[in-house]
Amino acid sequence: MKTNESAENYLETILVLSQKKPVVRGVDIAEELGFKKSSVSVAMKNLREKEQIRVTPEGYIYLTDSGRAIAEMIYERHQLLSRGLMSLGVDEQTATEDACRIEHVISQESFEAIKRHLHMTAEK
Repeated sequence: MKTNESAENYLETILVLSQKKPVVRGVDIAEELGFKKSSVSVAMKNLREKEQIRVTPEGYIYLTDSGRAIAEMIYERHQLLSRGLMSLGVDEQTATEDACRIEHVISQESFEAIKRHLHMTAEK
């Protein structure tokens, strides 16, 4: 399930948009990320080639099972790390930006340890 930060961000964005909209299009992704539609088109081609998304003839973008697995992993990391940083007193914008960077480089082992710690802390 090896991927890169840019691809992970696109997959996560598709997941988040699909929770808000009935269909996701390239223009929606470009708008959400503040990118040019041409940049998004290139990224979508790469994700299609990796079979992480499928695009209908109408231009609707859907995550494949492998794309969804990556997107959900990154989204979970983002959510948990953001909340964890905010619980430590970091302001929301900084916590969100830092979580976005950390979520791509943290090992699964370290993430699971943080997750366990935050869950134990929340239960107290």
